[in-house]
Amino acid sequence: MMGVEALARVALYWAPAVDDPLHRLGSAWLGRDAETGASLPQPTIPGIDFAALTADPRRYGLHATLKPPFHLTGSYAALRADAAALAAGTPPFELPPLTIASLDGFIALREAAPCPALHALADALVERLDGHRRPPDEAEIARRRPERLLPEARENLRRWGYPHVFADWRFHVTLTHRLTPEQAALVRPAAEAILGEAAARPRPVTELCLFTQAAPGEPFLIAERLPLGG
Repeated sequence: MMGVEALARVALYWAPAVDDPLHRLGSAWLGRDAETGASLPQPTIPGIDFAALTADPRRYGLHATLKPPFHLTGSYAALRADAAALAAGTPPFELPPLTIASLDGFIALREAAPCPALHALADALVERLDGHRRPPDEAEIARRRPERLLPEARENLRRWGYPHVFADWRFHVTLTHRLTPEQAALVRPAAEAILGEAAARPRPVTELCLFTQAAPGEPFLIAERLPLGG
């Protein structure tokens, strides 16, 4: 059982099942398996520093954010119990096919069509687990550059510790840092070739992934996969 002092941050994410080809291919794309923590050989793209290109998403692991990373106010066991109960009360559902897309200059996997069930799960996690979240300090707020946010996103940041929740939430699995147009012209076709077929398969969502970060700057790992029930 983990105490609050043992973790830097926790997060609730969607991630592909371990036996889903997207888990294997996407983890190799990032260069790290968030399930095991193992480093993986990455694809090569002539003229591109692939390790640098994926450094930021590699630290977080292959995932789509549902409840963003946060510091705990209490015990990990208490959070885990509430997250497991929420998952158990959520019926499994199908995720639409995913496509390679550009999102604010990043290459990411996006839904081919909206998934209301996943959006509802993200909303519930943000709201119902908020009692476990320690509010961010002024430095953390400042790093989000609130002056650049629209009023609703700025209010989300104040109230929920993250700007992109509820109506501002967008499903995305980040694959790169922000790219120049020249980089994107090389990287996006490679992502299509490597990940496109696996991403395009509809897949059931049967579990909620609880990620943990052991210390500041350390990579996030999948601590538990909590089964959906309903």
